[in-house]
Amino acid sequence: MMSGRPSYRALVNDGSAQGQALPPGLTQRILSYAVPHWRSITLFLLVTALGAGIVVANPLLLRAIIDEGIIPGDTSIVVWLAVAAGVLAVLEGLITLTGRWLSSRIGEGVIYLLRTQVFTHVQRMPIAFFTRTQTGSLISRLNTDVVGAQRAITSVLQSVVTNLVSLVAVLITMLALSWQVTLAALAMIPLFIVPAKVLGRKLAVISRDAMDNNAQMSSLMTERFNVGGAMLVKLYGRPSEESAGFSNRAARVRELGVRQAVYGGLLFTMLSTITALATAMVYGVGGVLAVGDAFEVGTLVALTTLLARLYGPVTTLSNVHVEIMTALVSFDRVFEVLDLEPAIKESPDARPLPEGPLSVEFDGVSFRYPNAAESSVASLELTPQAQSSDDTQVLNGVSFHAEPGRMVALVGPSGAGKTTLTHLVSRLYDPTEGTVRVGGLDLREAAGDSLRDSVGVVTQDAQLFHDTVGANLRYANPQATDEELVEALRMARLGALLDQLPDGLETMVGDRGYRLSGGEKQRLAIARLLLKAPSVVVLDEATAHLDSESEAAVQEALAEALAGRTSLVIAHRLATVREADQILVLEDGRILERGTHDELLDGGGLYTALYRTQFASQEH
Repeated sequence: MMSGRPSYRALVNDGSAQGQALPPGLTQRILSYAVPHWRSITLFLLVTALGAGIVVANPLLLRAIIDEGIIPGDTSIVVWLAVAAGVLAVLEGLITLTGRWLSSRIGEGVIYLLRTQVFTHVQRMPIAFFTRTQTGSLISRLNTDVVGAQRAITSVLQSVVTNLVSLVAVLITMLALSWQVTLAALAMIPLFIVPAKVLGRKLAVISRDAMDNNAQMSSLMTERFNVGGAMLVKLYGRPSEESAGFSNRAARVRELGVRQAVYGGLLFTMLSTITALATAMVYGVGGVLAVGDAFEVGTLVALTTLLARLYGPVTTLSNVHVEIMTALVSFDRVFEVLDLEPAIKESPDARPLPEGPLSVEFDGVSFRYPNAAESSVASLELTPQAQSSDDTQVLNGVSFHAEPGRMVALVGPSGAGKTTLTHLVSRLYDPTEGTVRVGGLDLREAAGDSLRDSVGVVTQDAQLFHDTVGANLRYANPQATDEELVEALRMARLGALLDQLPDGLETMVGDRGYRLSGGEKQRLAIARLLLKAPSVVVLDEATAHLDSESEAAVQEALAEALAGRTSLVIAHRLATVREADQILVLEDGRILERGTHDELLDGGGLYTALYRTQFASQEH
């Protein structure tokens, strides 16, 4: 079930977790993840106990072969006991394999449960969580920390349980054979523990430094190998400097790798040497006792064989607390994410939005962006953003009513609150004060699925997954047929592009849609919206990246598709504001003016100034 060689992973584990305070009840919470695997754990303990019995059975067989077979000259006993030793060796291999299978099954089951829980929980978090969270740190919780948490289970099963059971069995057997030799062997134990701890700490520092440098090198590659990073390097002509910087990091990793190998080799050599010295000592002490007829020669051979199975578990168990503490910290970091309550919650009495065209109403709405304590975890955060200040009100007392099937255009200077207002319609955030209603229903009382079906959004920066055209479209409607996808593309004036794509709907769009032009990405996002067919449409500068020809085509498609639907449009085009049934002019989070294009021009206020700077140049 185990070998006499110590687990070097336990010796070189990152010791940074030592001394770190852990929350009360953490162990009980971890054990709750082991409860579903109680059958496998019970079987593992039985297998471990059986393996410990075999660990001591083989040396005892060797003793019997020598004392009862070889020395008396009984060939039959030698043959039968040798066969029995061979059978036990095969059985030990099978038991070891079974134990590893069981512990891996338990550990991987914990990983599966944790990963799915964290992923599902993060999916429920509001958009404020993602605006403050560092993506790499969040992914690390799903990968590195979850694997570390798994080791809290597997380390206890493999390192602690297996070695502890084997150690007890070996000690009892050795004491039964010769207490004098056993005491001499135990006196040598400090010689194993001291170098393991000293060199283990040095290896921990090197290992931690190597992991940090590997992480930095990986981060550099991730940034430089995506489309945006690669384009920036080429545009600014700095490939040689990038190569030099990467070479320096790689050289540091190389140096650390060499040091790690040297210290690891030194540790292995020292432990091997001490084992050889201890074996020589046992042969010396035991040989003297055997000559004095204190015990037989076979007993001496059995003791030296057991000796190798004594020092390995002792060395591993002396350092296993470091590994367990590191794993417990990983569990705590995972729970830190799971314990963060989503700021946007669905009411237990949530109701679906009404069918058909829906109105949109803001009633005294004020809003500020959530701070870190309300939306994120400090260890996952980027540098705090200015918009997160507790005193910064982005919207102040906003009230308006959009009738079903009508278009409302939002205009105003940058930072006026236009985009924030659209975020409230799709309930990416909840207002700090006031109420947002769609179809007369407070969004805090609306069912989430119904809201997502009823409100469609096209943002300024169209988000596309690194997948096919068809897969990106079906994200809005998974049951859509190919014919429906083609129709949506043609309505968004992408029919000509579809005919040119080498694989049609199966064409890959590239990372974030980089294989498409800006206008094509926008129109593909609009096609996805059309496929969803929502009752309320939010266009957040949806035509800002289109040239005049593309915009004209999209405007035609939108005019047809949005007929009978309520729409809120952040307007940057003269055609949009002219077609709007109502224009809201925002500044500093307040509605300063409202009316039609002609009415606002006649008023001579902020809209007139915005018209002269933004829209007048578009007059033909």
